[in-house]
Amino acid sequence: MSRNGDTVRAQVQIGAMHASGLLDEDELVAIEGRFPQGMSSREIVDLFASRGVRFSEATLRKYVQLGLLPRSVRVGRKGKHCGSRGLYPAAVVRRVNQVKAMMERNLTIEDIQRSFARFKEEIDGVSKGLRDLIAGFEREAKGPALSSERRKEIEREIEAARQAAGELVRRISGLEASFSSQAAAAAAGTAAGGGSDLY
Repeated sequence: MSRNGDTVRAQVQIGAMHASGLLDEDELVAIEGRFPQGMSSREIVDLFASRGVRFSEATLRKYVQLGLLPRSVRVGRKGKHCGSRGLYPAAVVRRVNQVKAMMERNLTIEDIQRSFARFKEEIDGVSKGLRDLIAGFEREAKGPALSSERRKEIEREIEAARQAAGELVRRISGLEASFSSQAAAAAAGTAAGGGSDLY
């Protein structure tokens, strides 16, 4: 009976997420897989807009300022004189999705911030450390000491390492999300006000 009750509750939650435009776990995993290098602010905003979820670039910036999301990272584009663009890890979509779900449960801004503060700094540190390490490898690969053939081989290895690093960050972010959602569920019973000013 309990197992059936859990299944029914899960189906109700998924149905509520679809009704509100929020993404379910399968959709989040697919997005994270489709954008291993990260997403621009425009791609994130367009994704939620396509689902009828009210979300803007100004809101994205506000979430960053409140510490709910990590800052974007400048990533160079391939080619001469192509500049760079700011990319957020694809896991940001998961985080925005969680914030929106918590707001629908009338959690306060403080409750939402507390629920995300648990492992955020450590995860951000791991993510930054991996990015810096891979950037160092890329600089070394461009050095004159490597033959053209060896350089291509190392570049393939670096790309594989980048994908593995992205997967690691996605997995630990997923673990953090599990803990955050438990904390949010516990806090939901004591929430005194809404997070509507986070729109």
